[in-house]
Amino acid sequence: MATNVVITGANRGIGLALTTKFAEQGANVYALCRQSSTELAKLGVNIITGINVATDEGIAAIKQHLQQVKIDILVCNAGILRDENLSKFNIDTIRDQFEVNALAPLRVVHALESNLNNASKVAMITSRMGSIADNGSGGRFGYRMSKAALNAASMSLSIDLAPRQIAVGIYHPGYVQTDMVNHGGDISTTICAERLVGLINQLSMDNTGTFYHSNGQQLPW
Repeated sequence: MATNVVITGANRGIGLALTTKFAEQGANVYALCRQSSTELAKLGVNIITGINVATDEGIAAIKQHLQQVKIDILVCNAGILRDENLSKFNIDTIRDQFEVNALAPLRVVHALESNLNNASKVAMITSRMGSIADNGSGGRFGYRMSKAALNAASMSLSIDLAPRQIAVGIYHPGYVQTDMVNHGGDISTTICAERLVGLINQLSMDNTGTFYHSNGQQLPW
């Protein structure tokens, strides 16, 4: 039986590449996004549009559309990047990033907890910018803080879901060539997806709750 994979933010960038890779491996992919894209439509996967993970309506729609689906792999990928520092301070963009990057993934997992099989896998796409020890350049308050919060939530989830043998992976994708960074990254979305899917395939109760770079390096909190 095909593996059921649910991916948020699946219409472009890393989410699209992950959808492509899982589909190539024969998985039954449910691609969640606010609106589809030409590239996503070509893949022949299950596309669920109108999903804003940062809203009550979006979470309710996810539950409704997936109510009959038993999930083997849940990938919380949707995220946003804004730029603030002390001289360019914007509390609104900081709040927005918390809603999308930190609260939304936790809400998605909570909403779909009953859909997860025992021994399912949850993959959180975070960032090394959420590492406090690794911060050498400052700024980016909203992004750094929201990803640090996501890391904390993911670690708690790895403990709370352990009785059901559900493993939680916490992954920095790398500096990837996406719209988010104006395609200035050093690896393609295809390479990123290959690495991440490889790590997700290796995810188990032995390494649940571990913060990894997509290249396999363990990152500091």
